[in-house]
This record gives sequence, C-alpha cells and structure tokens, in this order.
Amino acid sequence: MSVPTDLPAGLPGLDPAWSRRITVADATGTKHEWHLLDNGVPDPVGTLLCVHGNPTWSYLWRRLVAAAPPGWRVIAPDHLGMGFSERLPGPRPLAQRVADLGDLTAALGVTGPVITVGHDWGGVLSLGWALAHQEQLRGVVLGNTAVAMPEGDLGPALIRLAHAPGVRSVATVGTPLFVRATTALSSPKLPADVRDAFAAPYRTAARRRSVGDFVADIPFSPGHPSRAAQEAIAEGIRSLDVPALLLWGPRDPVFGERYLADLRERLPHAQLHRYEGASHLVPEDAPQYADAVAQWVTDLSTSRATTGRPGAAAAPQRHLGSALAARAGDDSPAVVEVGGGTVSWAQLHRRVEHLAAGLAGAGIRPGQRVALLVEPSADLTAAVYAVWRAGGVIVVADKGLGLRGMRRALRSAGVDAVIGGAPGLAAARAMRLPGTRIAAGRLPAGAARALGAAHTLDELERVGSTAPPPAETAGDADCAVLFTSGATGPAKGVVYTRRQAQAQLDLVGATYELSPDDRLVAAFAPFALLGPALGIGSAVPDVDVTEPGSLTAAALADATAAIGGTVVFASPAALRRVVATAGELTGPQRTALGRVRLLMSAGAPVPLPLLRALRQVLPAAAAHTPYGMTEALPVTDVCATEIEAAGPGNGVCVGRPLPGVEVRVSPLSATGAADGELTDTVGTTGEIAVRAAHVKDRYDALWATERAASRDPGWHRTGDVGHLDAEGRLWIEGRLPHAVTTAAGVVTPVGVEQRVELLETVTSAAVVGVGPAGAQVVVVVVVPADGARRRAGFELADPALAEAVRAAAGTEVAAVLVTGRLPVDIRHQSKIDRREVARQATRTLAGARARTR
Repeated sequence: MSVPTDLPAGLPGLDPAWSRRITVADATGTKHEWHLLDNGVPDPVGTLLCVHGNPTWSYLWRRLVAAAPPGWRVIAPDHLGMGFSERLPGPRPLAQRVADLGDLTAALGVTGPVITVGHDWGGVLSLGWALAHQEQLRGVVLGNTAVAMPEGDLGPALIRLAHAPGVRSVATVGTPLFVRATTALSSPKLPADVRDAFAAPYRTAARRRSVGDFVADIPFSPGHPSRAAQEAIAEGIRSLDVPALLLWGPRDPVFGERYLADLRERLPHAQLHRYEGASHLVPEDAPQYADAVAQWVTDLSTSRATTGRPGAAAAPQRHLGSALAARAGDDSPAVVEVGGGTVSWAQLHRRVEHLAAGLAGAGIRPGQRVALLVEPSADLTAAVYAVWRAGGVIVVADKGLGLRGMRRALRSAGVDAVIGGAPGLAAARAMRLPGTRIAAGRLPAGAARALGAAHTLDELERVGSTAPPPAETAGDADCAVLFTSGATGPAKGVVYTRRQAQAQLDLVGATYELSPDDRLVAAFAPFALLGPALGIGSAVPDVDVTEPGSLTAAALADATAAIGGTVVFASPAALRRVVATAGELTGPQRTALGRVRLLMSAGAPVPLPLLRALRQVLPAAAAHTPYGMTEALPVTDVCATEIEAAGPGNGVCVGRPLPGVEVRVSPLSATGAADGELTDTVGTTGEIAVRAAHVKDRYDALWATERAASRDPGWHRTGDVGHLDAEGRLWIEGRLPHAVTTAAGVVTPVGVEQRVELLETVTSAAVVGVGPAGAQVVVVVVVPADGARRRAGFELADPALAEAVRAAAGTEVAAVLVTGRLPVDIRHQSKIDRREVARQATRTLAGARARTR
C-alpha cells in the first residue's frame, strides 16, 4: 500500500497516517486503486469494516478510527468512484459493489472476526458483505439506512427527487448540490471546515460521476437491475444470528421512522440507541457515536455479563391484576371520579376482563405497545388494567411534555395502538402516531371516522363479554414504558417488566402498611393508577395534571371526602398551594382531611417548613417523603420527625434504604466525573447507585444511556449525587450534571441552596456553575422575600443581599443574582431547572461585564 498524494492536507480530525491506497483486482481481473482509512493494527483481535454511503466518503468514520477499541483494526474504504478511490468509466451496480468489498477485504488479509458498520447506502452494502462472509461475521452496526421500502412506501422523497432523470444529472453530477445538501441536513449545523472536508473529493463533475450513478442504482421500481440483489439482502438479514446495534438520528428527513421500524422487524434482536436531535449524518451529529460503537464492540469481545437484581428470580409469579381479581365480588368503590361517577371493584374487574378479551379480538397481542392518551378517569384505569390483562405494554408520556415532546417520546416507543379520548386521538393524528386507534368515551360516528378510531372501549367491552379471556402473561414480559419528566434532558422511556412492577407494588404496600381499608387520593395521576394493583380505592382531585401547583386545599378535601381517603400523595408544588389555600376550607372539608393517616410527597426535595405547615391541614397524617425516580421508586423513605432529628447537613436527608434495597455511591473526581468504585463509605460524595428487585429493566431505545447507567452489573446509576451518613441515611446533594467544577474542587448545589434559603430575605435559591468545566465559578440566583414584582429575567442583587448570601453559602460565590421566579420542571413543578438557570445566569453576567467595560 502507498500513501495517496491527492488527499488534501489539514482535514479536521483526520490523521494522515491512517490514509492508504491499495490496488485490487476484481472478478474480471480488472485492477482498481482503492483509498481507505486504516489504523494499521498488527495481528488484530478483530476488524471493524466501516462502509460509507452516498455522497460521503471514509472521512465519515474518522472518529471511529480514533476511538478504536484496543487491538481492533478499523478499515474504512472509499467505494470505487467515490472519495479518493479510483474514478470509474461507468456505473457499478449493487451486486458488483458488494463483491468489490469482498475483493478488498481479501486483499487486505481480513479473516475475522469482523463487525460491519454501515450508514446510508453503505448499510445495504455492509449487510451484503456480511451475508457473503458469515463465517467471519461477529456483529453488525447500522446508522440511518434502509434495506427495503416498507409496504406502500415509495421511497425517501428527497432521494426520489434526486433520482428523477431530469434532475439527477444536474443535482448530483453537474453541480455539487447533492453533495452540499447532504451535509446541510446535519443537526446541529456542521462547522464549515467539516462540510468542506466532506465535499473535498467531489470538486468537479468528473469526480462526481459515481455520486449520480449511486443514486441511479437505487432500485425504486420492481424491474430495476439491482432490485433482486437488494431484495436478497433485505430478506437475507432475517437469518443473521449475530449481535446487532442500530444507532439512529430521529430527525432524518431521508430515512424516517418507517425505515427504522422495518429494520427492527428484520433484526428483532438488535439493540437500539436514538440520538435525539440528530439527523441523517448520525456519526457527525452525535459525537458520542464512535464511543458507543467502541463500547459495544468491547462488550462483545469480553462477553460482558449482566447480573440479575436481588429477588428477581425468586419473586413469586403473581399478576398485576391479582389484587383487583381478589375483590371481584366487592361492591365498594374502587375508582371515584370527583364530580362524576363511582366504579365498584366488581364493576371494574368485570370491565377489565371484557375489555381485555375485546382488545385481543381487535388484534392487540402480548408484547404490543399501547399509548394511553386518556385524561385521569375510570376509563383510563380500566384501559390500563385491560391492556395488562391482554398481555400488552402501556406507554405513558406526560401531557406536560407538550405536543412536540410527546411526539418524540411516543414515536420513539414504536407504539402499536393508541387509546384516547377525542383530544388524545386528535393529538395522535397530529403526532402521526402509527397503529390502531381506540376511542375512550362516546364519539359521534363522524368524529370517530375523522380521528381514525377503529373501535371504542364500549364496543370492545361488549364484544369481549362473550369472548374467552386472554391467557395470563409471564412475569418477565414487559408491562410498561414510562417516560421521565424531561427535567434534565429529553424524556427517556423507562421499561418495566411485570415482575419488577409487582416488586414495586409489594414494597410500597409493605412500607406504608397499606390495607384494603385504605383509600388513596393522588394529586399525581399516574400514582392513582396503582390503586387497583395495591387493592385500595383511589381518586384524583380536580386538578390540571400539567399544573400540579393549581391544587387547592378545597379540591384535595373534596376528593378525600368523596372516597373516604386515608392516604394522600402529592408533589411539593401541589402541597405548597394546599397550605396557601387552607384558610378557605370549610368545617366538613377539614374533617375529611383530618381522617388522612398518611401523606406522601415526592418528585423533588420537600422542605421541612412545608412539612410542618401541613400539620395544620392534615393533623393526623404521618408525613413521609420517599426518595426515588421513574427508574426506581421508592429507594429510601423518611418521615418529618426523622428529618428534624437528622438536623442540617450538606443536602436533603431522604432516609435509609428500604428493605431489599442497596445504595452505594461512585466517588467524584476533580472534574466532576463519577468514575470511582462503588462504595458505602460514610461521608463520601458521589453518584448514587441503586440495586433492588423493583429497579427498571432498561431504558427504551437508548442502548448507550442504559449501558452507562448499568455499567456496574446489577446496579442502576441514578444521576443523582449524594452521600451516606454514619446512621446509614442518604443525603441528596443534587444532580451529577449540575455539580459545579471549580478550580478548588467540586461544589454540589443543594447544600448551598439550603443554607441560603435559611435567610429571611430569601424565598428560594438555585446554585449553578458558570464558565468552562474545571474552572467554573459558583453563581447563586435567589428569589428575594421582599414581595417586589420583578421581570422574568435575572439581574444583579443589591450589595446587602449579595453580602448576606455569600456569608450564608459556605463556599466562595462569584456572583449573586435575583429573579422573580426560578424555572422548574413540568411534571412536579418542584425541581429547579438548573440548566436553564445556568444559561440565563451566563447571559446576564456576560451582559453585566459588557456594560462595565
């Protein structure tokens, strides 16, 4: 091999030492000169064969060459006629290009094991090579690509446009339009020098000839010369029994969701990671792409095992509807709709059984995913348990995510059906969700047709009343995909199996000594859905689920009175409003609240003063603040008296781990990375890790995120930071991404915020870091208690307030800012959005510096 002379110097991120040329003869004996990137590892343990698409070149894989796992050779060729390989006198069809790759790897001495990595048209070519060399194949990795056109699909619109004969010669060969447009698809926008690097091999029409030939070789029509080869590859990959990884950019206007769904159907065992925000050039748009591939390859090489969570194998086989079935003859209230009707246990059980049979008759199969777009109601409760009874998987995303956030979440979950009221079905249409539509509630026939509803719940209940019940589903089957609030980034889908969900229910029931005599009032609607599985009646107060802070004391009391509530669950934001409106309570409302024995609040730290104030509203209730998250709830528990006994500390005391739950921390480095070995050493601050039978099974369609969170086998890294004290209690100090990395060390935010909030002049506080990692400064943003009306933005605090904050903080503070209101999360309206606070603080301080110059 020789070093090419025509490769431009200074291409960003490309080491010239990787660039090689080799002359290879094809099956006809014709010799061709190839250009490739090759890290040149001698005696490799394996080879990554990276195949680009059109109109990119091997430059696409430069990060993967740099991030190659130890001992692995990375080969990234430029197709003949492409990149800096030899130009061709004519077109080269798909089958020939697959054979060309085989000729090249033979000439390079590749013998396996090989993992193919493909993108765009390179996905098809890499799979063609894989099928022809299965004796060498160890795995396949695919970026945004397509191997077939799903039924009824005409192909990507942008490619079809470029494929049109009158357009192709101009757009792909005569001008650099197609070349430049490809890199313009990236999100975020690529730097100019990177875009120029991708265009470097295609500066003239002569050098772009194969760009046009590649487009012409896409077999849109059945009689196309390459159609048979494409179909053979598309069908052939169904037989591949090697590991597969799909890394996808969901914003791709070329290969959209339908092509991903087709790939997943053909490779059902494939792991998937969706890089939210990334577009077509996912290796460019997601800088983590190369590290993800390297990690996956390393895991295959080491046969990384997963350790089962405690109790998972020994858990008894019970069903999520067992408690409901046990009360099938009970005419007492199971679900109460405030201001509406009441559904007894007997009615609910009967409806669930009939609906489940109706759903099965409508085509809902075990394992299929059903999105629930129904307001909190008896319909929603029945739908949840009917889907479970039919063996389906419920998919739940907060309305508070907004249409865009819900669309991203639900499309990523790959739902097979949607159950919704009229607003929910309208939203499903707007979000272009796939699958069968089922209407909850009564819809006029015209409205049902307009919304695409194929069935109604009432219709399915009638049909199911004469149908046999579905078989029970195994405990290790999935039962739910629950999306996080999106408070710390894009909402993540969290998958629970039936066994894990049952373990959670068992733990909640045992921890809080719940019995059939209890009644639950849940101001957080998803928690109310657990009522039937816990065997206790439930009600949801009259509150906007997207505005938990709108809950009034009267609304809580009315819901409590309606069902005879003994247990209340609400977020801190909801409870603040309850305390603020308690003066409006009537005598009967106070009596109803006086019967509550247990108050639970979660979703964010609950201040002790708020718990004390609630004693005036719920005088007989023991106040508990369980700690947990969507991925694992509860983890610990603490009551108000225990918080008082613990006293002040660096963070929020959330109590001791519950029975069967283990907690450790991974110590933080000076850069804020949680890279230490898990430990329970007293006083060590680090990322909190949890192990228990009820911890989530996995993140959905987020392989890299799940791999990072579970890198200690059997444990889930929570992303929270805290420490254990000498009494075994856990203290929460903040989120890992919010730790401030100063030159003097790491500062966690919650302890500082609590000390500042003790000032009488401060209502609330947020601590953030401003500046580059490792050299950040601490900035404190406070809401003053002076009652003054302030604009939404931030401004510098007056000298007296700033001095008081600095004195209370307990750490060096670079700046103190004031605002009228701190941004919070959507779901609970309680977690401070420190990322947004940091963004605004940075802008405010930059403006202040500019004004002082």
